[in-house]
Amino acid sequence: MRIEPPVSAEVLAAVRAPLEASGAERADAPLLQPLNLLLDLAGEAMRARLFVVQAEGGTESCLRPDFTVAIARQHIESARAAGLYWYQGAAFRASSGSDRPEEFVQLGLEMFSPGGGRVEAADAEIAGLAWRAAAAGGRADLSLWLGDVALFGAFVESLDLPESLAARLKRVAGRPRLLWSELSRVGETQKAEGGTLAGLLAGLSETQAAALLEEVWALAGVEPVGGRGPAEIAARLVRKAEAANAPALTETQSEAIRAFMVIDDAPAYAFARMRELSGANDGALKAALAGWEARLLELTRIAPADRLRFAPALGHAFDYYDGITFEVRSEALGPDRAVAVGGRYDGLLTRLGGAGDARAVGCMVRPWRAWTGGES
Repeated sequence: MRIEPPVSAEVLAAVRAPLEASGAERADAPLLQPLNLLLDLAGEAMRARLFVVQAEGGTESCLRPDFTVAIARQHIESARAAGLYWYQGAAFRASSGSDRPEEFVQLGLEMFSPGGGRVEAADAEIAGLAWRAAAAGGRADLSLWLGDVALFGAFVESLDLPESLAARLKRVAGRPRLLWSELSRVGETQKAEGGTLAGLLAGLSETQAAALLEEVWALAGVEPVGGRGPAEIAARLVRKAEAANAPALTETQSEAIRAFMVIDDAPAYAFARMRELSGANDGALKAALAGWEARLLELTRIAPADRLRFAPALGHAFDYYDGITFEVRSEALGPDRAVAVGGRYDGLLTRLGGAGDARAVGCMVRPWRAWTGGES
């Protein structure tokens, strides 16, 4: 395993200072994390980037690739309505065919709050903390890239697509390979999948589908292997059937979505382009863009306006983000090696068993990348 070179205590303290000054309390996460949960959140393709471990006869776990999910679970277990936590520790991701470190230090902060109220101030606060922490490493070539997963959903709604197709597109928005596959399915006729197990499960809720799958296993005397439960397998089968049965986009609709996904400009010009591409039913999109005015007002007090870029398709390895996303990038390191990343993930709390209206937003900083004497 390739280990990231150490950063001096002085540099660590400088990068960490903005997070500590926020008043957050220190948190930690177990080194081993549940593999199935992370794959459900990030997709099976993420398995290749995880260090998987399994005791004989036990379920599969992995070395923690990130802190967000673990800290969110701890917050839910604490039964607190609100919480602000910072962390520092090693994370692990495999990097085949590359010389990048596979064990590296992360600093980060997670903010949880009860439902209700506007989220723009919290979004701007966390993105601002990520910027300050990254800038504390001394690099002078940083820029703050902004995106918003919710804007894609609002844009899709403006196109008046069939409900099943719109839901499918929103679900794969954070997974570029699946999204571009959907965009290339222009003009295809709907397929009948009723004769397959996936097709039989497609009309059921995930709970009903999991129960039916368990019953089939019991009747056949089948024992599941690999640590996957019936709920996860049923959900994947349902998504497979939905993908096959969903109507396809028209050429015009596909072109509009492709044009939306490649927007990359100063925020004001990016927003104007989104409005230009949107369909007639653009009320949700207009409301979402209006919320960005408040965020930008705060962010321009922290980062220079000429360092701000907006790309609505900006996403991360984990697809649990459902609102603002952001990255602090170094010109020297390029877009594939962000100095800091973060975003809003309200829906993750519900998926982990938390309150349905709970709010969550966080950020992570790589000190080795932030430091002027670090990664190059």
